Amino acid sequence: MTALPTRALGSTGPQVSAIGLGCMGMSALYGESDRAESIATIHAALEAGITLLDTGDFYGMGHNELLINEALRTAPATAREQALTSVKFGALRTVEGGFTGYDGRPAAVKNFAAYSLQRLGTDHIDVYRIARVDPDVPIEETVGAIAELVEAGHVRHIGLSEVGADTIRRAAAVAPVSDLQIEYSLLSRSIEAEILPACRELGIGVTAYGVLSRGLISGHFSQDRELPPGDFRSMSPRFQAENLRRNLDLVEALRKIAEQKGVTVAQIAIAWVLARGTDIVPLVGARRRDRLTEALGALDVQLDAVALAAIEEAVPAGSAAGDRYPADQMAHLDSER
Repeated sequence: MTALPTRALGSTGPQVSAIGLGCMGMSALYGESDRAESIATIHAALEAGITLLDTGDFYGMGHNELLINEALRTAPATAREQALTSVKFGALRTVEGGFTGYDGRPAAVKNFAAYSLQRLGTDHIDVYRIARVDPDVPIEETVGAIAELVEAGHVRHIGLSEVGADTIRRAAAVAPVSDLQIEYSLLSRSIEAEILPACRELGIGVTAYGVLSRGLISGHFSQDRELPPGDFRSMSPRFQAENLRRNLDLVEALRKIAEQKGVTVAQIAIAWVLARGTDIVPLVGARRRDRLTEALGALDVQLDAVALAAIEEAVPAGSAAGDRYPADQMAHLDSER
């Protein structure tokens, strides 16, 4: 097992690898995936020194947690012992795969946790967080229930997901919060105004998902790419027609900088997130070993002031065309209010 640089998830959270593995795409929202390759990718991540595995109990309706369970059971003991699980809960699903809301009631929190522990095959979850705020339940009650799970030994650390600065402060007043999971990339920078400063004021780390904007700024996406049935991106505003063209123009501008440094577009995009602060841990959603290897190469990319200025000029803040999610899903984001 290789040793990677580590970063702390806030002042109260664990030390984790500087890059984490987001496992959602292995089970949901990006079309069919290869189970054997998914497990091999998790094994490769552990062998490379990644210690943070991120999932959600609603990713494939439990499929992703079971996949991680299998991957950890079949991994070498030394790698398995280093793995930390970050789990989101609360999303309500239909048989057809739709989303119908979120449940943050204390009883539901503990129910979700019981099922996750069983599917993961473990006696504790390292970081536990509700995926979106339940508008009908005060965040104090939801976080209080997680705090009780911490006290009982079923959860090690409390996390948050996609919440605004006010909600962060209210949650942190109840119990120590390790980190906020939220989208952060060259195309999604809204956290910089209020949310990131609030986290830093309170000693809360950030696990950044969507660092490649769901593949949009990976350097591998093209205007004529056909998405498979069930791929979330077919409904994402940033992947639609004129928006896609404008966003890919930004990628080409970024590609020029990457080529000058002898790295890939994905590597420079991830390196930019890494350079935003040592309190930020990017999550890469690699579903294949080759993409994982490429992502890990970002750790070797050094961005000086000149390079950072060139990146900012190529992809200015606010230059993304289209919202992060469709309107109905944007409405669930406390972080965007």
